[in-house]
Amino acid sequence: MKAILNNSLSKLIFILAAMHILIVFLCLPVNGQMSKQDANIKAREYISINEQWKFFKYSSLNEADNLIYDVRPDISDRQENKVADDRPTEAVIVETNKKVLKPWILPTGNDFIKDPARKHVRPEGNPGSDFPFVKNDFDDSSWETVNLPHDWAIKGPFFEGQDAEVGGGMGRLPSHGVAWYRKKLFISQSDKDKSIFLQIDGAMSYAMVWLNGHLIGGWPYGYNSWQLNLTPYIIPGKDNQLAIRVDNPNHSSRWYPGGGIYRNVWLIKTGPVHVAQWGTFITTRNVTAASATVDIEINIENNSGQDAHIKIVTKIYLLNKDMKEKPKAVAEVSPIEIDMKPQTSTLVKTSVAISSPKLWGPSPTQTPNLYVAVTSIYKEDVIVDQYKTQFGIRSVEFNPEKGILINGEHIPIKGVNQHHDLGALGAAFNVRAAERQLQMLREMGCNAIRMAHNPPAPELLELTDRMGFLVIDEIFDVWERKKTPHDFHLIFNDWYEQDLRAFIRRDRNHPSVIIWSIGNEVGEQYAGEEGAALAKKLHDIVKEEDSTRPSASAMNYAKPDMPLPGVLDVISLNYQGEGIRQAPEFEGTDRIRTPPQYQAFHDKFPDKVILSSETASAFSSRGVYLFPVTTEISSPVRDGRGGDSKTCHVSSYELYAVDFGSSADKVFGSVERHPFVAGEFVWTGWDHLGEPTPYYSSRSSYCGIIDLAGFKKDRFYLYQSHWSPEIPMVHILPHWNWPERVGEITPIHIFTSGDEVELFLNGKSLGRKKKGKYEYRLRWDSVKYEPGEVKAIAYKNGRKWAENKMVTTGEPAAIKMFADRNNIRADGKDLSFIELYVTDQNGRIVPGADNIIECSIEGAGEIVATDNGDPTDMTPFPSHKRKAFNGKALIIVRSVARKQGPVIIKATSAGLQNADIKIYSR
Repeated sequence: MKAILNNSLSKLIFILAAMHILIVFLCLPVNGQMSKQDANIKAREYISINEQWKFFKYSSLNEADNLIYDVRPDISDRQENKVADDRPTEAVIVETNKKVLKPWILPTGNDFIKDPARKHVRPEGNPGSDFPFVKNDFDDSSWETVNLPHDWAIKGPFFEGQDAEVGGGMGRLPSHGVAWYRKKLFISQSDKDKSIFLQIDGAMSYAMVWLNGHLIGGWPYGYNSWQLNLTPYIIPGKDNQLAIRVDNPNHSSRWYPGGGIYRNVWLIKTGPVHVAQWGTFITTRNVTAASATVDIEINIENNSGQDAHIKIVTKIYLLNKDMKEKPKAVAEVSPIEIDMKPQTSTLVKTSVAISSPKLWGPSPTQTPNLYVAVTSIYKEDVIVDQYKTQFGIRSVEFNPEKGILINGEHIPIKGVNQHHDLGALGAAFNVRAAERQLQMLREMGCNAIRMAHNPPAPELLELTDRMGFLVIDEIFDVWERKKTPHDFHLIFNDWYEQDLRAFIRRDRNHPSVIIWSIGNEVGEQYAGEEGAALAKKLHDIVKEEDSTRPSASAMNYAKPDMPLPGVLDVISLNYQGEGIRQAPEFEGTDRIRTPPQYQAFHDKFPDKVILSSETASAFSSRGVYLFPVTTEISSPVRDGRGGDSKTCHVSSYELYAVDFGSSADKVFGSVERHPFVAGEFVWTGWDHLGEPTPYYSSRSSYCGIIDLAGFKKDRFYLYQSHWSPEIPMVHILPHWNWPERVGEITPIHIFTSGDEVELFLNGKSLGRKKKGKYEYRLRWDSVKYEPGEVKAIAYKNGRKWAENKMVTTGEPAAIKMFADRNNIRADGKDLSFIELYVTDQNGRIVPGADNIIECSIEGAGEIVATDNGDPTDMTPFPSHKRKAFNGKALIIVRSVARKQGPVIIKATSAGLQNADIKIYSR
């Protein structure tokens, strides 16, 4: 009897917990996204439906169903390790007699097509209605159960070898293929008069949606967010069967795209009269310390069959540090009353003044204050919708001679590019993992992010707003001309307007976004007036959607005398500022060679701001040092010159770059010599999956300042020394464990925020050196190795500034463990990143240690991934066994939903003293 009671109680607790997850929150839109907080009115319900999906992926394309969006061209050229600045090529035209579903999917984007004549009419019929996977009675009990966000590829295994099915460019992971997701949605009888929408923040790619056997619509571009109106197909009072087909082609990306529904999915319930999708637009003007004018646009839809007389009330609140509204409104807009006809939309515009505004500005010199506008729609004195829009009050000035000024302060751009994956977690978005990336970049002195080369997860822009980063928000990597056989060029002409307008409407209320980038190194740079005309078409769409921000397109080829740059508001250069392939070894080759272009563009466009949207593309493998060391400030990677094609590693002396790129030192000097340049975005902040130039047999890139696992490379300290000169620091490289190099030249380089350094080896001074103009490191290139201690004392303005030392360690003896956070939320999403170090008997990290470490866990958590930052390591990320890479490894621990208590993580390795660490899930 006791066992029966315990079992019943357990079931009751589980049911109550499940009901808790599905509690209907009145969650209101934030920057066109809905707020995940504050449930006090049932005017608008915003429900996460991420949990408990059924998932099935075909084992091969040959077995996949024929419910295709469109046909694709055959692949004749499988080469993926093309030079990144190779010229994109024209599209291949494909004709077919196959039935495709594109005509039924295109109408999904109609709200984002301006010209009514270009809107798509849905054909008769209901394709796929007889396919078993879309039917309510299909038995999916044998399918895998997954929670969203979900990246089907990240668990691996990796494809290895030269002729692998998926090569290094796309990360050697099985992101390609066709898969289905199914979930039952119970819609209560009380919702029968509501409008119900499905919002998908990102599905990779060619997603198509059926509900109760009806094809509703879909969206091909895997990076955009989109919405479907489920209302006509809902059966109130019953389970409604949702089925989503995702088709992610191989050879569709130059980096790792991930696969599946890899961002959040929401069910939205509103009254028939409501604020439209991403239906608010808030801008500020006349911004001073004393006051600011807030302009508000609200797009309202009447989806009912009756006339509606409505009243619109908007109140503005300041948000506190916890992103909660302060109790008292700082401003209230005068109520607006309008009449609406059935099945129409109306745009309402209004303004309000705010006294003594708290301005949004980038850290660390300013504070990223945020407000929220709460818009309530009343019908017959009853609230029928309430919508929240977060925004910031700030002024942005683009000055051709100074660069970018925020609230009157000149802010030099110290930015990085970021791809969308989260390392060992793949493309599945996780707020904590993204926050960790930004926190480490902030520690380095970074103040800006370029979203390369696609719309980010909505939550990432919420983070940049809250943390005070500036953002270039980018939409396309290609237009009509292709870079890979199955990339976005296949759908560009059908979808560019819908994608661009949807992207801007979703993101335009984020104060962190300061520039819209419509393209990256597009092939149309080479197309003269034709390419410029297409750029103008995209630029004009940007201005129609948001006239307050400038347009840009990153250019690695277009020159000042070509037509395309003249179309854009900002001159956005990739690598051209420093010059491309200017070394003598490139003379006479067929590669692009470009002399430094900053001054040439400034002369041609004296009224435009110039910035570098990509700089450096420097390479290194953390903790690897190769000899000899170049005497130049920047060198391409070759065997014997910073590279080793046998081990597929690049030296961490941080002097080596891709052929068209430059070292950080060279970029710093180039930007400083041209003070009108607004700043730079380094390629890249973190290593990312795929795109492993120069060694395409690897899984991940070498260009990050921080490696894939989140360990800082030496380059981190070079950027920190330049970007954060107020932080006392001095960094020594390389490590000092070189038993095979006794008596051999082993250069020592120093990065410091000071202006001079004295270096000591085993107590003997090797001299004191001072940085010269345009010099960013100090070099002792003739040091002969002897074991012991290297010590560096940095000075600034003649006074001691910082001190550091590097010591020859003993043999590996133990494992040490450190958690970035000892307390995590028991929500099934929060993470703790556990760093593992192989140390000697004195607790010093042993360079070169590659011991195999086995991890285990007990309690209220689970190990979701391990990593070590080694681009060549093909161990699947979910593995609990991982080699240390140069003394370091990582465990990623995730909480278990609704399970509280201690979490104990253990690490063992043969011959080493084992370690464990305890964290708590609360």
